Amino acid sequence: MDWGSLQAILGGVNKHSTSIGKIWLTVLFIFRIMILVVAAERVWGDEQQDFVCNTLQPGCRNVCYDHFFPISHIRLWALQLIFVSTPALLVAMHVAYTRHEKKRRFRNGEKIDIEELKNEKIHIRGPLWWTYTSSIFFRIIFEAVFMYVFYYMYDGYQMPRLVKCDAWPCPNVVDCFVSRPTEKTTFTIFMLAVSGICMTLNLAELCYLVAKICMKQSRKTQTSLLVHRPSYIKRKPEVLILTQNHRITESSRLEETSKTSVLTLTSPTLNHITKLYI
Repeated sequence: MDWGSLQAILGGVNKHSTSIGKIWLTVLFIFRIMILVVAAERVWGDEQQDFVCNTLQPGCRNVCYDHFFPISHIRLWALQLIFVSTPALLVAMHVAYTRHEKKRRFRNGEKIDIEELKNEKIHIRGPLWWTYTSSIFFRIIFEAVFMYVFYYMYDGYQMPRLVKCDAWPCPNVVDCFVSRPTEKTTFTIFMLAVSGICMTLNLAELCYLVAKICMKQSRKTQTSLLVHRPSYIKRKPEVLILTQNHRITESSRLEETSKTSVLTLTSPTLNHITKLYI
């Protein structure tokens, strides 16, 4: 497998990733791809050749090997890396499409952020945010599924030294010996530990992106409240002034009414007194 081409493609995604995403890509390149290419293939290179059984029955050794190791560790790890890397390739395709659309709109005369086009960096927002978070989610699912497949297929993560096989065409229960079991167990645990680290980084990045978008929405809500608040503050004194003027008007009206009633009441009284004196 040409791992260099995969590294070149994923390297283009690195410039558009978050800080946690860049750490994930570094761990993927150094501790998974390089270890798989440099060391693991040499360790598992003689697995079928040195799988020895204490029988000369034709076909017995091949059947027993296929029974205990249905898929080679190397091929299963390669398949895992392909599945884990595929969502990142979808992000790269989305970024390329977004850049192409922005260049097309810029040629048509629309206002586009030129600095963003020059730097060739697309911010994670809008539809790209959904693509990016979906890719992280599927990476987590693939990592968990392959870890379970390893545990289920090989009956744990330990490489046995001796296996007993009674499959046809073996004449009876035969003993088969695995070459370099301790070294293979060490590599298996190491690769699974790195897979767990990658899954943890993916979870952290997913939480970071969700928390970031929630904080952004919260700031937008606070900003909208602050924008509408001054108009409310300006209207409040007017309401108070109107209320006070209304109260003053009402009080003046009451005073005038009381004065008029007093005058009305006093006029008959004065007439009566005048008549008495006359």
